Amino acid sequence: MPEQFERGELERLRLHVLPTKRFKTFALSLFAGIPLSESRVTPTALTPFVLRRGTQSYPDTLQFRERLDNLYGAGFGFDLYKRGDHQVVNFRLDIINDRFVSSSESLLKEALKFLGEAVTAPALEDGKFRPKYVEAEKTTVSKRIDAIINDKIRYAGERCVEEMCRNEPFRLHALGRKDDLPGIDAGTLTEAYRSWLQDVSLDLYVAGDTSLSEVQEIVGGAFRLPQGSPAGYQEPALIPARDEVQTIVERLDVGQGKLNMGLRVGSSYGSDKYPALLVYNGLLGAFPHSKLFVNVREKASLAYYASSRLDGHKGIMTIQSGIEIANYEKAVGIIREQLAALERGEFTADDLAKTKAMMSNQIREIQDSAFERIGFDFSGVVAGKDRTGESFISELEAVTPEMVVEAAKDVKLDTIYFLRDRKGEG
Repeated sequence: MPEQFERGELERLRLHVLPTKRFKTFALSLFAGIPLSESRVTPTALTPFVLRRGTQSYPDTLQFRERLDNLYGAGFGFDLYKRGDHQVVNFRLDIINDRFVSSSESLLKEALKFLGEAVTAPALEDGKFRPKYVEAEKTTVSKRIDAIINDKIRYAGERCVEEMCRNEPFRLHALGRKDDLPGIDAGTLTEAYRSWLQDVSLDLYVAGDTSLSEVQEIVGGAFRLPQGSPAGYQEPALIPARDEVQTIVERLDVGQGKLNMGLRVGSSYGSDKYPALLVYNGLLGAFPHSKLFVNVREKASLAYYASSRLDGHKGIMTIQSGIEIANYEKAVGIIREQLAALERGEFTADDLAKTKAMMSNQIREIQDSAFERIGFDFSGVVAGKDRTGESFISELEAVTPEMVVEAAKDVKLDTIYFLRDRKGEG
């Protein structure tokens, strides 16, 4: 019998526990999600940077880090990203199982207490975040945003989505907006943090040699949360593509053109059509045997790189390529040809089998990492679709050529974004 997540609720938290003896560590992951909005996106992004600086018990950053060292080198970190129209902060902590060290305390208990305090009992000064931490981390976030602008491949990808979704919350970046940072201080950030704690959807995952009942017993005193019921996620509405494809040309000091395309795909992660859509993306641009790689990059030599990426939670797909600026029209034409070819069912049985095999292998590899398994399961929680690795592989294996063609017909080009040089600029 495959290992399964056990589910429960405690106060504001939804609990997901994977009892397993496969790993020598406990993997803890807390997902904190809130709807994307202009007013909250930047304070929400800044908050975890400040939280990692200290807690009530360990207010100095050095003390905070020493406590992790004392917990046999436990690792603590976080990620910021979007899931559909939600901004998610994912706090992670991994700690060795007590059985492998001579510890007098339950390391799982100490880890959950530490995680709970890090998120819900931060270091304060006069009832507010420490101003020096807030100012330092504002600089950190500003530099992270600058790093996106300086990485032109990433910048073009973000700009394409921003233009495609300009009337939707999804246009906002998970790191927030640089222009908002100067207006944030310790007082306003503390106020935003308390509001965030009140409204956020919280999913706590624990994977390791434990049980739901043990985790429930520990968690009861570890998190200091406002009263209320666990909040959930809403699948974003699927927006149809524009009647006419919009073309955005942006000019910066670049030597190589970045051609990105945004497409609406007509279904999302929770849909029964999603496995066929995923296979379609694999055939289009996710692998070295995909059409974009073979025909745009290899045969036509039009691109330095060419791939596609599916965002199943938002129901969009993006194509990204790096081209010589003079090859813009040719590249757009040949990429459109690949989309049309898949709609006509022009792919071989071998390509389909290869795509399914590579995807199935990726899902099997997820089973070897506690945090990967947790992330896979959380995708189902956000979408309201319960999938296991085994069931998902079965769904992929059942995808027929006809199902791929049906998925292809739902994919509609919405936005062409081209980042080019300043030559000829008026």
